[in-house]
Amino acid sequence: MKIPSDRKILNTIYKLYYKEFETFTTGAENGRATKVYLPIDCKKIAKKLNVDDDIVFGRLYYHLEEKYGYRRDDGSRVAFFSLKVGPDDKCVNFPLLVSVLAGLQEESSKSQRATLLSTLAIAISIVVPVVKWLSK
Repeated sequence: MKIPSDRKILNTIYKLYYKEFETFTTGAENGRATKVYLPIDCKKIAKKLNVDDDIVFGRLYYHLEEKYGYRRDDGSRVAFFSLKVGPDDKCVNFPLLVSVLAGLQEESSKSQRATLLSTLAIAISIVVPVVKWLSK
């Protein structure tokens, strides 16, 4: 079984929860305290990724929160993943998650382009001598 990448985990969360984030209205009975901090179900995400739910929780809580959560100049903390926000459990900072996901997708795209160009360069460096040799 392949371990899902950070990009895959965040993309799965984005796909599963974007509509819920988008349809939030202040003061409505939508079942959560804030628009920004969105409660997620690690079991649901893990099932989509075909891994144990503690893998998803651990990556969010121990790795991604440490990597992407930050402190502002005034000392306040902006969490990437929080165990509790008001009455809600296991919440992601959805706009921050989307920003991180966009960065990871851009990084992946650049890497794929570099690999493609390298492969093309290798192919050309093989084909040119062969064509010269055949044309003699």
